[in-house]
Amino acid sequence: MSNQLSDRINNVTPSATLEMAAKARELRALGKDIIGLSLGEPDFEIPDYIKDAAIKAVKDGYNSYTPVDGYVELKTAIITKFKRDNNLSYEAPQIVVSTGAKQSLYNVAQVVLNK
Repeated sequence: MSNQLSDRINNVTPSATLEMAAKARELRALGKDIIGLSLGEPDFEIPDYIKDAAIKAVKDGYNSYTPVDGYVELKTAIITKFKRDNNLSYEAPQIVVSTGAKQSLYNVAQVVLNK
């Protein structure tokens, strides 16, 4: 059977991040004490109050795509946290909430880098 996929997809290599995470899981399964620094996922059980808040958010209608830069309420909470805990002052247009580091770095690169 001939390959019917595009050259672009045939040249995609596996994510190095996912490969590192898989290797860490493999080594843990062999009994090795591994600290995984690849995915940025928590290495602990999510606390119940966070699980409860997530369930409440879905029940309250937060179950569709978010605004690109984050919900206003979340940005306001972040502004409050930075002021209270770090004595830093920000305004809503200065706060962007993203899905993770890779997306944030990509967004920054698209904004500040030219060819």
